[in-house]
Amino acid sequence: MHDLTKSSCIQRLNRIEGQVRGLARMVEEGRYCIDIVTQLAAARAALRRVEQEVLRDHIGHCVREAMQSEDARTQDRTIQELIDVLARSRG
Repeated sequence: MHDLTKSSCIQRLNRIEGQVRGLARMVEEGRYCIDIVTQLAAARAALRRVEQEVLRDHIGHCVREAMQSEDARTQDRTIQELIDVLARSRG
């Protein structure tokens, strides 16, 4: 992972960590359910943005490198990994 991507992801994940702690407080305090659900949706959206950033970096670096290699097994494995992770993220 490139340093810039890593730094950005760490910042985002730290904010998400704060969101999750806030969610736990909301549940403990018995806050209105819709408010909790709204914050859960915001946390999920933030995680999706981190996932997209990591995938963008992976495709731009790791996948590109594999496709430029002469090793067909590496290319096939990399393609299958990408297909599998995309399928899991949609499920």
